[in-house]
Amino acid sequence: MKFTRAFSLVIAMVIAPTAVAGSNSEDDNSALKNKLSTTLNLSVMSLKESPVPGLYEALTNRGLLYVTKDGKSLIHGKMYDLDNGMNNLTEAAMVGPRVELIKALEKNMLVYKAKNEKHVVTVFTDVSCGYCRKMHQEMDQYNDLGITIRYLAFPRAGIPSDNAAEMEAVWCAADPLKAMSEAKAGGRVKSATCDANIEKQYNVGQVIGVNGTPAIVLADGRLVPGYQPAEQLLATLSVL
Repeated sequence: MKFTRAFSLVIAMVIAPTAVAGSNSEDDNSALKNKLSTTLNLSVMSLKESPVPGLYEALTNRGLLYVTKDGKSLIHGKMYDLDNGMNNLTEAAMVGPRVELIKALEKNMLVYKAKNEKHVVTVFTDVSCGYCRKMHQEMDQYNDLGITIRYLAFPRAGIPSDNAAEMEAVWCAADPLKAMSEAKAGGRVKSATCDANIEKQYNVGQVIGVNGTPAIVLADGRLVPGYQPAEQLLATLSVL
């Protein structure tokens, strides 16, 4: 069964006819992970109790899902705390994993470092998207405000694709920063391959909730979707 974004905001479905025992044992968690993996063709990275009794958070290669302890029902969507200003509990659960997953990709980042660095953000980018290009054209403005931009690749056409190959060419160029500027100006970068891990970068983006570019991840793990002008991004960063 292919897992797609066609899931509605909040749904429940029977994912297997056989229930998982209700204890919190490691064996039961393994059985629940196995059900999610085999029924939905997902890779389950972690499974832990959610703020709602009897409901687990499953961090998968397609983002965060909720599954009942008995393994019968699945929920895909966001969870909010009605008693605390509609706090987005799903987003809160993702900030830690985002920081850790992105940290593991630091060697693959293309970094535009601010001379007077005050803030560091990670941007999942695509060389062909209009707002990615607009953001890149304003790189000096971000850097002048003390914002270092670290790029990770998120080819919108997926893996494999010509789009992904173009991203790899940028990452593997002799001067990747210059190649990025050329590609985002509409130029063609000479084909090249290396250990840039474009697929891994893309997969991490999917795990942490990136579904469009640019997607900005702040140092604390919060995700800011879409383009933000330099002054607006600085205002967002200043309230951390």
